[in-house]
Amino acid sequence: MEENITQAIKQALEEAPERKFLESIEMAFTIKDVDLKNPANRIEENVRLPRGRGKEVSIAIFAGAEMAAKAKEADLTVIDPATIEDLGGNRQAARKMARRYDFFLSEVPHMATIGRYLGVVLGPRGKMPRPVPPNVDPGMIAAGLADTAVVRSRDKVTFHTIVGSRAQSEEELSENALEVWRRVTAKLERGAGNIRSLYVKTSMGPSIKVEVIL
Repeated sequence: MEENITQAIKQALEEAPERKFLESIEMAFTIKDVDLKNPANRIEENVRLPRGRGKEVSIAIFAGAEMAAKAKEADLTVIDPATIEDLGGNRQAARKMARRYDFFLSEVPHMATIGRYLGVVLGPRGKMPRPVPPNVDPGMIAAGLADTAVVRSRDKVTFHTIVGSRAQSEEELSENALEVWRRVTAKLERGAGNIRSLYVKTSMGPSIKVEVIL
C-alpha cells in the first residue's frame, strides 16, 4: 500500500492548483460490510502522525482561575465557562467557534454543561473537549494534540481525516498517511477487505483514488 498511497499523494499535489493559504492533505475512507449501527464497530482513533500535521493547530480551553492562567502561559485560547450557555443559545456563534479551533479542552466540572449546551454543535464535528483533570498542565495535553489526527466514522461509511499539509514533503505525507491506514484497517475485522474505496486530496483539490491492495 505504501507505493500506492505515495503515488496518489504525488498526483494530488501535482493536480491541485496553488492556493493563497496552506492547504491540508486529507484521506477519505469508505468502508463496507461493517454494521455501524453497533457503536463497537465504529472507528474512533486519535492517531499520532509520525511527521506531524505540517501546520500549527489551534486549541481552546474552557477554564477559569488557575487553570486559565496555566492555559494562557501555554498560548492556548481561554473561553470563559460562564459563556457556555450563551453560546448554546446562539447556534451561529457556536458554529463559528467550532470552525475556528482544531481541538477543545475543558476543566472537568464544565464537561456536562458543554455537553448540554454545545454538544449538538461540537459532537458531530468530533470536537467535544478533552477533559483536563485538576493539577494537570493543559499545555502538556495541548502539546500531545499538535501531531494528532482524529479519525472518526460515527455511523457513516465514509469519513475523512487530515494527514498533513502542503508544507510537508511527499515522503512525510506518505509516512503519515500510511500510519492512518494501518490504524484504520487494524480496527476492521477483515482489514483492507472492509475498505470499499480510499482517496487522498488537498483541502480544495481533486480527489485521487488509491488502489487498495487486499
